[in-house]
Amino acid sequence: MFEFELQAQSGQARAGVFHTPHGPIPTPVFAPVGTQATVKAMQPRELYELGTTLILANTYHLYLRPGDALIARLGGLHRFMAWERPILTDSGGFQVFSLGALRRIDDDGVTFRSHLDGSVHRLTPEKSIQIQHNLGADVIMCFDECPKPNEREVVRAACERTHAWALRCLEEHARSGDPERQALFGIVQGGIFPDLRAASVRFLTDLNFAGYAIGGLAVGETKREMLATLDYTVPMLPADRPRYLMGVGSPEDLVNGVARGVDIFDCVLPTRMARHGAALTRRGRLNMRNLAHAEDSAPLEAGCTCYTCTHFSRAYLRHLVKADELLGHQLLTLHNLHLLLTLMREMRAAILNGTFEAYAADFLAAYCSTSEEASAPLIL
Repeated sequence: MFEFELQAQSGQARAGVFHTPHGPIPTPVFAPVGTQATVKAMQPRELYELGTTLILANTYHLYLRPGDALIARLGGLHRFMAWERPILTDSGGFQVFSLGALRRIDDDGVTFRSHLDGSVHRLTPEKSIQIQHNLGADVIMCFDECPKPNEREVVRAACERTHAWALRCLEEHARSGDPERQALFGIVQGGIFPDLRAASVRFLTDLNFAGYAIGGLAVGETKREMLATLDYTVPMLPADRPRYLMGVGSPEDLVNGVARGVDIFDCVLPTRMARHGAALTRRGRLNMRNLAHAEDSAPLEAGCTCYTCTHFSRAYLRHLVKADELLGHQLLTLHNLHLLLTLMREMRAAILNGTFEAYAADFLAAYCSTSEEASAPLIL
């Protein structure tokens, strides 16, 4: 049921199709994040209309509420959230490791307190896989440890745990799951250290996962460090399997990631920014609270064909944001997702027709980054 078909390559950038039980995923692809079985402020109908082919749901949150067993009894995540296209679930690892003082890690797993009610829970590699089996996503992830990327000894220890847990995840998936219905991806760790990344790739590729994720990036390192890590990590991954960069989704990062051979991306950025009153455009981000938009009759972005831009002015959107109206969240979310999904389709087309390098150069030349390295070249 799972096959990655590589269709074209332009430099390192790849266009392909990942075939799944719930339909094909043309790549490169951006997956909106539906943390709690919903992409915030969006109806499934709108996601279909935007051409969304993959969404991500969160194991940690759905385990705590409403419970993975309940979702299984109701027919699985696809039926539960009325989404019949592919779904990817993360392992819950990033969330529990982000709990700080509320969690304790050992070689067997993680004990943590729920952020909802303080109740104590235990998450192990086996438990993470069992939860994801209940949820029924097409792509599921190994339980891994996601450390700070620039502390070598911490990263080394996390790699050892991640590798040991990957073996246990594989065993549990074979024992209690259905590999024909759910593809298990391994997660490469190693922080910003080339030798640790290389060792992680060697270990995990020997286990023959259905795909490979690059974890432990966009969690504290600089933009230059992230791109340099991709430069030496991505080429080591198998060419016949999808490559997934976890938690990355700004427009410039998507272009730079695709340029380095990444196939799949996810990020909360477009929906979170919308809830904070910001819009993504091809020239950078717009803060809709700014007074400059108060009497502006122009759309968010000239030429954008999304429902928001074809119907509403910046002045109206600023009013909604300032008044904290729900419609403001919805319209900005729709626009932000439309931009990223359109960007991915344009990059895919450019790879297929051999013009990706020119496309990427033109896009990044016009884009104004808001990162701490805005003056640095966006493609290194």
